[in-house]
Amino acid sequence: MSNWILGLTGGIGAGKTLVSNHLASLGIEIVDADVIARDVVAIGSDGLNAIAKHFGNTILLEDGSLNRAKLREIIFADSEQKSWLNNLLHPMIRQNITERLNNAKSTYVVLSAPLLFENKLDALCNHTLMVDVPVEVQLARTATRDSVSAEQVKNIIASQMSREDKRQKADSILDNHREIALVLTEVETLHRTFLQQAKISK
Repeated sequence: MSNWILGLTGGIGAGKTLVSNHLASLGIEIVDADVIARDVVAIGSDGLNAIAKHFGNTILLEDGSLNRAKLREIIFADSEQKSWLNNLLHPMIRQNITERLNNAKSTYVVLSAPLLFENKLDALCNHTLMVDVPVEVQLARTATRDSVSAEQVKNIIASQMSREDKRQKADSILDNHREIALVLTEVETLHRTFLQQAKISK
């Protein structure tokens, strides 16, 4: 990788988007693994065609797009199906991520990925930043934001690396359980540090 890369992560509902949006407003390019994951299963994509062939056309909505809710139900209930899906999509996603990171033009580039450590994407990064909130805050925020049950949010959290393990792996931790103004001020302080590190490395 020629660019200096910041890996941005955090559990569901932790507030990665708040941080990545602020960094974007400061002129930093964001490569969002979630966006890329949607792109590789867009209508007409090789990813979606392979999924429909494997699971049948009932996995598609009326407009031909992926029924994400149904797919999520299947893979959370069946680890073999989850493995099959990961083996299909992860290489596609990783290749796309690598291309976008290499093509970024800002002083440094952010790789935003909820599963940064789980999918070993941190290996691509010069520094990792975890946006952190207590689990009960994750539950409340996500249930409200996505209009899903607390049980479903718990299942998603359980499927991800534990908060404690992520905290141990991250190079920096940003506490997002406080006033937004304080969080954004710290983001700007970190941003200045990252700019310096990126310039030194070039």
